[in-house]
Amino acid sequence: LLSDPIFYLSGWFGFIVHSKMHTSSKSLFQCRSRTPFVSLKSRVVQGKKKTSSWKNSSTRRTHPLVVSASIKPEKVASGSVSFVLLAGGVGKRMGANMPKQYIPLRGQEIALWSLDIISALDEVGEVVVVCDPSYEDVFTGAQDKGLCHGKPLTFAAPGAERMDSVENGLSACDESKTLVCIHDSARPLVRPDDVRKCMQDAKTHGAAVLGVKCKATVKQAQPVGDDGLVMVAQTLDRSTLWEMHTPQIIEPQLLKRGYAHVREVGAEVTDDVSIVEAIGEPVIITEDSYENLKVTTPEDLVAAEGILDSRAATVTA
Repeated sequence: LLSDPIFYLSGWFGFIVHSKMHTSSKSLFQCRSRTPFVSLKSRVVQGKKKTSSWKNSSTRRTHPLVVSASIKPEKVASGSVSFVLLAGGVGKRMGANMPKQYIPLRGQEIALWSLDIISALDEVGEVVVVCDPSYEDVFTGAQDKGLCHGKPLTFAAPGAERMDSVENGLSACDESKTLVCIHDSARPLVRPDDVRKCMQDAKTHGAAVLGVKCKATVKQAQPVGDDGLVMVAQTLDRSTLWEMHTPQIIEPQLLKRGYAHVREVGAEVTDDVSIVEAIGEPVIITEDSYENLKVTTPEDLVAAEGILDSRAATVTA
């Protein structure tokens, strides 16, 4: 057996494989250890405190692809958040004679439910409503009723696309605020605790969005011919898919830098954190409630009424 050349060759091959695996594992460990998950907000360099900036963001905390659960959450200061409420949509799928956000929901316009909920948070310092001027009286009336909770109210005009409306709202914000909280007025059922958690994640990491894990199987499709027929291209891994909600909360300077980039390259995005993704910055997903639905169809309106009734029953029980 010892004189068999195959024995020697197989033994030598095994040694090489083992050595390669050991080296690779060691390299992987060393690579990971080079980027410790520590706060980069401030550091001391040559005896002087220096504020660190990763990609020009004022508070970048970690490697862009990995977020450590050990990072201490940063507190969101009172009055430090600009709340931008998007209320300029048309809402064609609702089939109503007015934009969906102004349809009554249990005696109050849909848009005013989230106005009340988010404006009441101590972290919010101002309210900017993006809407058609013909509907501004809806919000000034709500302010008179106390639904802005004493926060100053400003208006901005809607744009041709969502990203244009958000940019208009951002331009109307107080530049001293450290976060901008962008919310779709057609989501009346957001919970204050979820918004607060999203604010905290955005303060800690730069950008955060409420979202829920996909419950349905999602398939990518492709058209077949010109008659509208489609076929399955592939089935996506549901365990990696999340449905995005609002609010989407971002550092204003980070969002402005993202806008400068997407305008330069001519890109179009359908949600706010996509602008942050476009410049390679990380976005945290803060797990939301499935109740935070978007009222888009008559069926959604019925579901929203049911959720509100259930909440009311819970409070009175």
